[in-house]
Amino acid sequence: MTTGEPRTLDELTLGDSLTLQELVDSTALSEMAMGFYDLFRVPLRIFSESGQLLGDAAPQPGLHAYLAEFSAGRTALNETVAAVKSADPGADGEAGVSCFTGAQYHVVAISYDGRRLGRMVLGPFLAASLKVLPDALQTVIPEGDDGKAKELLSKMSRARPETVSQIARHLKSTLDLILFSGHKALLTSNMHLASVRESFRELQDKNDKLQEAYDRLKELDRLKSNFLATVSHELRTPLTSIIGYSEMLSEGIAGDMTDEQTEFVRTIHEKGEQLLELISSLLDLSKLESGTLQMRRLEVNIGGVIKDVVATLTPTAIKKNVRLKQEVGDDLPSLSADGPRLRQVLVNLTENAIKFTPANGVVVVSAKATEMDSDGDGGHVLFATMTAAVEMRVADSGIGIPDAEKTKIFDAFYQIDSSSTREAQGTGLGLSIVKRLVDGHGGTVKVEDNQPEGAVIVVTIPRKAATVVD
Repeated sequence: MTTGEPRTLDELTLGDSLTLQELVDSTALSEMAMGFYDLFRVPLRIFSESGQLLGDAAPQPGLHAYLAEFSAGRTALNETVAAVKSADPGADGEAGVSCFTGAQYHVVAISYDGRRLGRMVLGPFLAASLKVLPDALQTVIPEGDDGKAKELLSKMSRARPETVSQIARHLKSTLDLILFSGHKALLTSNMHLASVRESFRELQDKNDKLQEAYDRLKELDRLKSNFLATVSHELRTPLTSIIGYSEMLSEGIAGDMTDEQTEFVRTIHEKGEQLLELISSLLDLSKLESGTLQMRRLEVNIGGVIKDVVATLTPTAIKKNVRLKQEVGDDLPSLSADGPRLRQVLVNLTENAIKFTPANGVVVVSAKATEMDSDGDGGHVLFATMTAAVEMRVADSGIGIPDAEKTKIFDAFYQIDSSSTREAQGTGLGLSIVKRLVDGHGGTVKVEDNQPEGAVIVVTIPRKAATVVD
């Protein structure tokens, strides 16, 4: 079958432009023609409706080759060929053409589903009764060698006309089956192609809509980040004044205050600090999302950072009656990192652990040297290139983290208990910032179980810088 743009189902079932070569491969037609020639010794050619030769099992007779040596013979042979090409099989689908050599041609129409697709030409062949040279041949080529012509004539295929008609009917029956099978295969193929094309079109439409939706969401996310950054900057200035003046009032710079007034000012100062911390977190998140946060990497003594974090948060832990411990070896190596951002990671994790640990509980901050591969796996992937790293752990004996929540807790604003009556207050930004800062250092953060209670958050950062967030 031919290849190219698939035909529509209407064209394949109802149209008038369906061609023979679309239904049957020309190689198959040639093989069929050769099979019939080998069986009946009657030359056979198969043509499309446009005259293209599709199957050929008709060797040129020696007599025709001999006659073509003469000018008059070539002219007469060309006239015979033209007559065969223009022969109209008529209503019964068959027509006969005679040649001046005495040879006969049997032209049979090839039709399918009421449409003319081509023709078969059986011949040239001689009637079995012909023994002498026809007068017409001698008239056309009077100068020819009658003896040679008669010898060549005797070598041509011979058959009775009724036998050739039977062969033609047998050919038509065989070809009808081939055309039916070819049409069925063509319909099936084009229906499949049409289905695939329609599925691809639908998929492309869905992809285009998804891309449009993604672009809109991306633009909204950019606007949101810009809004957060702008609002955060605008709020920090008046809030700094509120915190500063409340601190001055609590120190008695503006004069003595009653105990009740002192308590009011202290509350203003504490809530202002909490609000400033929230605004700073929002600003950090907007910078991380927009990719404008710059990492300034220097050699960092991670042991010193942990000691500073523990010292800073010990008063908070004491207030909750939670024991805060550190476990850092003296041989802990330094690493290339942004010190303040790394401290922010540990502060957020440790504050979170203290927040969700009940009274008389324990929070442990530890660090050790380790290795990690390119996928962030802690040295368990075969044949992976290993990189020196530092692993930091914040373990608590608190309420723990359900398995279903272990990946969600790093999403911005996500909280395991989002009800208004939850015991631990917060915005859900701390762990999201941790995740983005760790990613910016080329590291990983994950949650491990802390049997029989609590949870462990593990941060692994390569000792040498791998990526930079601009």
